[in-house]
Amino acid sequence: MPRWLPRAMVLALVLVGLFQLADWAFHQLIDLFVMLLVAFFLSLAIEPAVDRMAARGVRRGLGTFLVFIALAVAVAGFLAALGTLLVDQVAKIAGDLPHLVDNLIGWVNRTFHQDLSLDQLQQRVLKDSGSIEKYAQQAADNAWGLSSTLIGGLFQAFTVGLFTFYFTADGPRVRRTVCSLLPPAKQAEVLRAWEIALAKTGGYLYSRTLLAIASTIAHWIMFAVLGLPYAAALAVWVGVMSQFVPTIGTYLAGALPVIVALTVQPVDALWVLGFVIVYQQIENYLLHPRITARTVDVHPAVAFGAVIAGAALLGAVGALIAIPAAATLQGFVGTYLRRYEVATDPRIDRGEERRRLARERRAEAARRLRRLVRGGEDDAER
Repeated sequence: MPRWLPRAMVLALVLVGLFQLADWAFHQLIDLFVMLLVAFFLSLAIEPAVDRMAARGVRRGLGTFLVFIALAVAVAGFLAALGTLLVDQVAKIAGDLPHLVDNLIGWVNRTFHQDLSLDQLQQRVLKDSGSIEKYAQQAADNAWGLSSTLIGGLFQAFTVGLFTFYFTADGPRVRRTVCSLLPPAKQAEVLRAWEIALAKTGGYLYSRTLLAIASTIAHWIMFAVLGLPYAAALAVWVGVMSQFVPTIGTYLAGALPVIVALTVQPVDALWVLGFVIVYQQIENYLLHPRITARTVDVHPAVAFGAVIAGAALLGAVGALIAIPAAATLQGFVGTYLRRYEVATDPRIDRGEERRRLARERRAEAARRLRRLVRGGEDDAER
């Protein structure tokens, strides 16, 4: 046996053991890595506001705390408005439930030629008391699982918020710490990439916030004119969901006010649906290009593909941070990759040439007309 073979076998076993240990540790810490990634993108979105306050003399810790308070108030107001709307609608449905059941029984009897009654349904329900107990036990188990999930979600939200606060308040220190681990030639590139990510993520949040405010105001005016209940809460729902939920946010945003309008007046539901569609076109072709031209613009196809990829990799969290990540990657591509002139289609070249000649002919006709006007009466007669 060669003398190097035992050492090679031991080294291979050690490497395999280290790989298994690293794989186990990675799977155990995957949730922490995801929370750190979310906190990093949130800090990139919040840091421009903190930088503006720091430039006016406010300490970064206090500025970060004030931004967190403002975000907490906004989220609490949004949830309170939706909670009030939800409780009211549930209470209304519960109050109308006997009437709805009577209508359903009448429809079943007329359609299927049955002779059902409310008393018969009550007797059948009471007869299946064992099934009711089983359903109650399942509901209790689901409620326990839901409470555990809620507690876990609150802990994760607290963890993300804590890391976001530290990343934002100590942003310059974090960058200096990261750059101190790199050679001087690489530090400038890291700082430049970090600034691109900061600008793109902050610009995305800023543009979405402006679009959400515009959407909220427009829909609130329309809902108030129609006399819908909780017009302000519905308008906030439409503004937030349509701008901050990727891909399906527009459909979710318009579905709730349409359903509420159906419970009030079916004709109002058509008005709401038409207004949502018209406003979406106005936003796509008028508001969105003007606002994102100053911040960040992501092509709809790129945004859709980024959401699908993010959801496949990290689930709902990946879908939420996919578009800022795509905007950051787009900024990297535009900064670091060299662009070349594109060889156009000869048919496009001929079309451009025809348009150029037409512009030249119109300009020449305008010049002749100006000379005729200035030339006096003789030139005008000619």
